[in-house]
Amino acid sequence: MTFARTALIGGLATLVAPMAMAQDAATSDLPIAVQMYTLRDHGTLDEQLAAVQAAGVTAVETVGMQDSTAEDLSAKLQEYGIEAISTHAQLADLRTDAQAVIDFNKAIGNDVITVPYLAEEDRPADAAGWTALGEELAALSETLQAADMTLAYHNHDFEMVEFDGRTALEIMMEAAGEDVMAELDLAWVARGGLDRSNIWAVSTTASLRSTPGQRPEGEAEDERGFKALGEGTLDWAAILPAAEEAGAQWYIIEHDQPLTPPRS
Repeated sequence: MTFARTALIGGLATLVAPMAMAQDAATSDLPIAVQMYTLRDHGTLDEQLAAVQAAGVTAVETVGMQDSTAEDLSAKLQEYGIEAISTHAQLADLRTDAQAVIDFNKAIGNDVITVPYLAEEDRPADAAGWTALGEELAALSETLQAADMTLAYHNHDFEMVEFDGRTALEIMMEAAGEDVMAELDLAWVARGGLDRSNIWAVSTTASLRSTPGQRPEGEAEDERGFKALGEGTLDWAAILPAAEEAGAQWYIIEHDQPLTPPRS
């Protein structure tokens, strides 16, 4: 399989903090959103949304329920002129009460639910386990589709482990089927050991290209090895057009541990 048919969101995820820089670098017409996890330490929800607004970005990917009610969050998004285009919803919450996740997100106008992370106990140990997880995602996707919503999956580095030459991510997504979208976090792809010059090789080949032994830890020790767009090791001039060719619909800005808030 290729990710071209499942690439709902092409992430600038995790490397980028200055949003204006991201807009300068994106030469395509694809829209840009910010993942609210980036701003988790930046004051109140109002202050976080004001920072997004000041940076000229008009869309966000929320984190769960943002410690808010749907009514209050919807009102704040409207106040700051910001659209919710996806949310990171934990797999445990979808397993326990998918309807609550659906109801909250419908109330704030969002129709994409993204599984953002797997707890260690949920990470399969073999290819069969990743296949089974993909099948579970397919079932969750059917539940969401019945409510006119879409399921997506956001990777880290542990999905880059290989079984007989195929990454766990590829195995899982193949089992999940075409209706489950891929939100590729490119920094974590690189840190999982895949070729930094060919992260978006999925646009022309059937698999992610691995480079055993090359697992960059990043350059900014005080930011967990993540750096802002244009300051790190990834070739964005090559990645951005390849992402568009692969079928990406959004670029999402995320920084796992920024020292400073986004700036205009």
